[in-house]
Amino acid sequence: MDSSPTARLEDLLRTLAPQVLGVLARNHGQFDACEDAVQEALLEASQRWPTALPDNPRAWLLAVANRRLVDFYRSESARRAREERVASTDFQYSSVSEADDTLTLMFLCCHPALSAPSQLALTLRAVGGLTTAEIASAFLVPEATMGQRISRAKQGIQKAGATFSMPPASERKARLGVVLHVLYLIFNEGYAASSGPSLQREELTTEAIRLARLLVAAAPRELEATGLLSLMLLTDSRRSARALADGMPVPLADQDRSLWNREQISEGIGLLSSVLGRGTAGPYQLQAAIAAVHAEAPSAAQTDWPQILALYTVLEAVAPSPVVTLNRAVAVAMVHGPAAGLELLAGLDSALGKSHRLDAVRGHLHEMAGSLVEARAAYLAAAKKTGSLQERRYLMGKVAGLDER
Repeated sequence: MDSSPTARLEDLLRTLAPQVLGVLARNHGQFDACEDAVQEALLEASQRWPTALPDNPRAWLLAVANRRLVDFYRSESARRAREERVASTDFQYSSVSEADDTLTLMFLCCHPALSAPSQLALTLRAVGGLTTAEIASAFLVPEATMGQRISRAKQGIQKAGATFSMPPASERKARLGVVLHVLYLIFNEGYAASSGPSLQREELTTEAIRLARLLVAAAPRELEATGLLSLMLLTDSRRSARALADGMPVPLADQDRSLWNREQISEGIGLLSSVLGRGTAGPYQLQAAIAAVHAEAPSAAQTDWPQILALYTVLEAVAPSPVVTLNRAVAVAMVHGPAAGLELLAGLDSALGKSHRLDAVRGHLHEMAGSLVEARAAYLAAAKKTGSLQERRYLMGKVAGLDER
């Protein structure tokens, strides 16, 4: 983990960003203006704090953001009463906990009126504290494009009439599902980058885990939130073993398990154990349970594939999706042979035909079965579809290896 002064400063700013925004939005509404004010305060802090860190960084950010709000209202020729109300507000620690403010921010950024890309971008900006440039870089789009997306997201919240408050209990469960899904998507994009030169984007997985921790702290009774954090930790524990020094991916079965992060594994399993059995297991708990089986196996050969297959069967019943079926096909192949797995894949072309993962799994199962011609064709098809340069290198390496056999 990077412990340089720059990294520590970035961590501090990202931790404080949702706290400061929560206070401003709770006191003044107008999420878009408050969010802009906080971003300007964060920018000023990043320039000043390396040489002179204030005694109370949170109060400093609140004061600067408050001044930016005053400037904004003045520039917009707002009513004097509103300007005076903002300027005279005593910015002290809110009586509501910082964790509650962060949770409220997550719910606001994941408002159902917004599209999924907008929810992702706004969560990273408002709750994660990432700049527009950082978010644009993470998702490989121009900064101007990401700026427009964030701007539209804030406008969407305003048009929807959303306020800085937790949704009513009748809506909270459904909205929590959106929050969890957004964090899951952020983590997945970091763990297996959909495009670009790198297999992984550590800044996204790290940020997703940080946000998941905040969510669990704010909502400890939400079992699926704990399940998601467990899943992230268990999956991320394999990060150091997933690629060679040159970036070439290493399949799970070939990874050096001594490189797996045992602290993350221990924490992930502990979290999972704390929620399993307390109610009906949801999809994140089930996925975490599958990851735990892999984590606890001393070697690939000793993996309990029948247990993994049983878990995937339950997961498919609880949260059916083509991706779950794809993963279950691999487990079926490991338990009942590659032919049984290939039979399951036959029905996925319409749903996953554009994804390289279906062809990659098909190639793997054909190779297991000794059907090298079919395996080569599948690997080649997968290589043409993936947007990840490292995945393409790996798949073309599989093709070359089959050509030599």
